[in-house]
Amino acid sequence: MAEKPWGGRFREETLKIVEAFTASIGFDKRMYRQDIAGSIAHAKMLSAVGVITPEESETLQSGLKKVLSAIEAGEVEFTEALEDIHMNVEKRLTDMVGAVGGKLHTGRSRNDQVALDLRLYLADEIPVVLDLLRGLCEVFATRGKTDAEKLLPGYTHLQRAQPVTFGHHWLAYYEMFSRDMERMVETLRRTKRSPLGAGALAGTPYPLDREMVASEVGFDAVMRNSLDAVSDRDFALELLFNGSVIMTHLSRLSEELVLWSSQEYGFIRLSDGFCTGSSIMPQKKNPDVPELLRGKVGRVHGNMIALLTTLKSLPLAYNKDMQEDKEPVFDTLDTIKGSLAITIEMVRSLSLNPERARAALDAGFVNATDLADYLAKKGLPFREAHEVVGKAVAYCEDRGIALEGLTLEELKGFSKIIEADIFEVLPVEASVAARKAIGGPAPENVKREADMALERLESLWPRRG
Repeated sequence: MAEKPWGGRFREETLKIVEAFTASIGFDKRMYRQDIAGSIAHAKMLSAVGVITPEESETLQSGLKKVLSAIEAGEVEFTEALEDIHMNVEKRLTDMVGAVGGKLHTGRSRNDQVALDLRLYLADEIPVVLDLLRGLCEVFATRGKTDAEKLLPGYTHLQRAQPVTFGHHWLAYYEMFSRDMERMVETLRRTKRSPLGAGALAGTPYPLDREMVASEVGFDAVMRNSLDAVSDRDFALELLFNGSVIMTHLSRLSEELVLWSSQEYGFIRLSDGFCTGSSIMPQKKNPDVPELLRGKVGRVHGNMIALLTTLKSLPLAYNKDMQEDKEPVFDTLDTIKGSLAITIEMVRSLSLNPERARAALDAGFVNATDLADYLAKKGLPFREAHEVVGKAVAYCEDRGIALEGLTLEELKGFSKIIEADIFEVLPVEASVAARKAIGGPAPENVKREADMALERLESLWPRRG
């Protein structure tokens, strides 16, 4: 039992099946860099406060750096018998530097150590997610400006509603993903708080300088309560929630790309590189990438529910259940990073089919609201105008014509206040151009908003590197 960090109290060996069941090394080994960074900071601090000598601290720090190099060179074989990344690193360190390696754990517990490691891991990963979110927002803003004048039917209830533009539509997704950035920045801020020094749950009698450790690892503050420090996983829940919202936004985009690229719509063409064919039907071009993106939202939602469920009944402080916090976080990060990266390239490379979009606009009575607004501006109460236009639409449907295909005489049959200037209102270009209020789809608006959107990214998340 000597190999176990807690083995002194036990008389019997741990069953192999129990070692396999309780070990976390299979997944927490990906935190080796963070574990070593936290240990180096801890060793520096122990020397600074006089708990160990400067020579011992230097030995520990040098040894930890060698462990890092050995792991990255593939020279370290992690074992389930040592349970987790912390003990695997400590064992390798002790093998290298001797008994002084056992002093590294002075003043800390695996409970505050693992909480620090996970926070450090997210502090490294969240900026990568933010870089990808920024990249996707840049694509939407750029396409927003490029496609500002390319008309598109706007939909409600999947029915053609009013005319907008592709540029306006892209900027709607910019807004969604920019809010995702805002949430992720806030999560990063709350993540960068150090729990180290909380011990197992009740702090430590050593004169630790917790603020020094926080500063060494690049954190902004320390956790103010030892019980909370070792048992809090709110930061991980925030990450999972943010990931769920990101994937929901990607799923909504993917659904539209699947619809728009279908033969029934034909508004866009996805690059061949993002599609696959059929093993039996030679003509097929399947939108597999957006379909798979749409499908992956389920696993990310599931990860959030998994951790919520794990934490919902846990008393303070640490419980072994909390070992289940890492795999949902790791899987969500892997999924959203891969999903964002491929979406950036897919949206950037897709091409538009404005002719098909225009045909849909011409067939959908999308200018009906403009006729109602015209009547309202002439003094007719809007509810009455709404009824008048509804009758006009029914009339046109029976005859297979559009509103703009009616003669002035026919239009006057619905309302005497209609004049020849109605033909300046009914074209879909006029409908879009008239909507100049903030947030509207007028091309001049969209171009201005696209420029502002690119500028806003610098304040949201400045470009790195």
